[in-house]
Amino acid sequence: MKKSDVSSAIFLLVAANLVASLSDVSLKMLNGEVPTFQYVFIRQLISLVLLLPLWLRLDKRERQMGCDWITFWRAQLILIGSASAMVAITHLPLATANAIFYVGPLLVLPLSVIFLKEKPSKGKIFGTLIGFGGVLIVLRPEHFHWAAIIALGSALAIGVGNILIRRMPQEQPLVCTLFWTTLMTLPVALLLAYPQWQAITWQHLMWIVAINLFVLAYHALVVKAFKRAPASQIALAEYSGLAFVTLFGVMWFDEIPDLFTALGIILIVLPMMPLNWQRLLGNKRQPQTVQETQ
Repeated sequence: MKKSDVSSAIFLLVAANLVASLSDVSLKMLNGEVPTFQYVFIRQLISLVLLLPLWLRLDKRERQMGCDWITFWRAQLILIGSASAMVAITHLPLATANAIFYVGPLLVLPLSVIFLKEKPSKGKIFGTLIGFGGVLIVLRPEHFHWAAIIALGSALAIGVGNILIRRMPQEQPLVCTLFWTTLMTLPVALLLAYPQWQAITWQHLMWIVAINLFVLAYHALVVKAFKRAPASQIALAEYSGLAFVTLFGVMWFDEIPDLFTALGIILIVLPMMPLNWQRLLGNKRQPQTVQETQ
């Protein structure tokens, strides 16, 4: 595995979390006015319409790639994760909800060891433990909310879904992955949405379109990232999204974290920092080593 592959995978994952944060902002603007599974169904249907022309441009053999059980189960995990995320973001501050979502990346490391037989370094393990400690601080009992349980469900679905990406063939086109995943969410989403279906406004629809575009970009970037490098080497980059949503929460929703929440967020983001420091220090020390050799 080349260092450049890991670096580019980390960059893709940070970009994915930026667009995911913008999706969370758009979702919060819906304010729970659209039934949960109706929202998921409409969003996925719009995704399918956008993806269909790209999918049809592939040859017949490529179009069939991704129509398998791995994609099916990942689609159901996305359905569960999307519905849970809507409930959590509606009822919790952006920073708090996303801090709980980051149990997902924490789960990527142990799940990659169990199912993919990957061997993370001691530094990755230690960093993951620090991040998990930060989540516990954010979830302290005096600030516990029932929606936090729903957020934990979303985190678990995201973590397992990311692990399944590593089971997909490397040669499988990204468009096929997105198309089949989206298509396979629709039947169950419609079944769950039907009992509470209601009329929605054009404003609601525009927010759902915006969310949809951000989510499509997120999943595309995540698939590319996890195909370029082992899950255990890039999972910590997922924490960048927490910094983004905290900033957006302060700017647009006046959600200023208290001291303990801020401390928990710092501990969650902290494991990423040694990666940057190590790279910077490595770049600075190399000329000194050459001079000493001379």
